[in-house]
Amino acid sequence: MPVPLVLASQSPARLSTLRSAGVEPRVIVSEVDEDAALAAARDSHAAAGWGELEPADAVLVLARAKAEDVAAAHATEAIVLGCDSMLELDGDILGKPADAATAISRWHAMRGRTGVLHTGHWIVDDRESGTGATLGATSSTVVRFASLSDAEIEAYVATGEPLRVAGAFTVDGLGGPYVEAIEGDYHGVVGVSLPLVRELLLELGVAFHDLRA
Repeated sequence: MPVPLVLASQSPARLSTLRSAGVEPRVIVSEVDEDAALAAARDSHAAAGWGELEPADAVLVLARAKAEDVAAAHATEAIVLGCDSMLELDGDILGKPADAATAISRWHAMRGRTGVLHTGHWIVDDRESGTGATLGATSSTVVRFASLSDAEIEAYVATGEPLRVAGAFTVDGLGGPYVEAIEGDYHGVVGVSLPLVRELLLELGVAFHDLRA
């Protein structure tokens, strides 16, 4: 029997990535208030004298909140994986755009430039026979965007895809033609870094192939 995995995310791209690697997770979406979780983390960070919360840390905060929320609210008897992604551009954190106008504005700033896509990963060993460990790490990948015309930006945003994803782009979907290159883990840009998940699992004494049916 495979070690059961729960994906604490509603992202179709993350689910598809895990399935392509031979893993069939159970999906349980967390009920975390992301804005509140980030605000609390920023306040704690500042109170400790650590300054601003870095983007790579912000995604880890949310990934942890999602995984721990699902583990606490459900008797999963599984390893729970939470993820969150954001694009860093000029030091700003860009999640999902609120509307088409915001997505268009983002792409005007992104085109012809590079950003860093951060994806936080957090694992909770919620198995009765497991370690009870809770741990995580962030995957960060440099993304170079093509120099899109205004017409290309408007046509892409009109598909609706940029409104559903962090940074207003995908590399594995309709946004693929507009990403010229990446430096780092491709899967981390899609939404879940398989090599990083493997490393985190090994800390629990679980091999990635143990998740496969």
